[in-house]
Amino acid sequence: MRKLVALSATLMTAAAIGAAGVRGEDDGPTLAVRDSDGWTTWWRRDTAPIRWNGKAVLADRITWRAGARGIEWGELQLRGSSEAWRIRLIVVRLDPRRVDLSLVPAFTKNETWSIAHADSGAALALDAGQFRGSLPWGWVVSRGKEVLAPQYAPLAGAVVVDTSGSVRIVAPDSVAVERGRGNALEAFQSYPMLLTGGAVPVPLRETGLGVDVTHRDARLAVGTLEDGRVIVALTRFDALGPTLGRVPFGLTTPEMAAVMGGLGARHAVLLDGGISGQLMLRRSNGSIRTWSGSRAVPLGLEAHSRY
Repeated sequence: MRKLVALSATLMTAAAIGAAGVRGEDDGPTLAVRDSDGWTTWWRRDTAPIRWNGKAVLADRITWRAGARGIEWGELQLRGSSEAWRIRLIVVRLDPRRVDLSLVPAFTKNETWSIAHADSGAALALDAGQFRGSLPWGWVVSRGKEVLAPQYAPLAGAVVVDTSGSVRIVAPDSVAVERGRGNALEAFQSYPMLLTGGAVPVPLRETGLGVDVTHRDARLAVGTLEDGRVIVALTRFDALGPTLGRVPFGLTTPEMAAVMGGLGARHAVLLDGGISGQLMLRRSNGSIRTWSGSRAVPLGLEAHSRY
């Protein structure tokens, strides 16, 4: 109990310091990135773009490191408002021409999945989709077989790996058409969409349209670039070191849309973050980096390099 009280006090202090640190800087929330010149503000809510043009204002600042074959990764430090005053952004970029993506539908065996259960040969692993209790929300296709039928909601898109190995993020109004084509090898739904053709959905730009645009949390998202590569981004609270990285302090949904736009994504969708967000990465020397979540999930996504 004493440790729990101390932890709660520490987190409250961190949030208070963060709020004080950004008060009076600018009108409205901003996002800054740390580089060799210090902190550079690159996004402001009051002047946020409606459409991202593919200019990778964040990706260009990353020192990319080699992962397993077909995968590269890097990190950035971000500064936002309130408890998001120190955020670490972990970014993975992969080439579907060199990497195979596959789902792990643990729920079909009444089991759960976490990165601790990832295949020993996996080059990358993360939780996939959103969840309703013990089940994923919406459409799930695994190894060409439909396991769960789609659900339909205004911002619920789908991540599809087709039989050619290419990866696409499908807009909500195209999920039924995609299902009808019958060429999905792997597929899952998630929400909300963050970017569609570079455009930020209206419910992420205006209040009262079904998305809480002020709630802050740890975030996980997946996107696709213009050249067909896939980009995965995970945030971690970074004010008190890696020990408390899993604390669900972080960005708003519109801010995460900005992050994906700044990484060059044309299409992007939010995955289940918070205490579920987790990522495992195999580096080029074979060693493993992990960013664990605090709970297991019904559905995982793993990547294996082709040799």
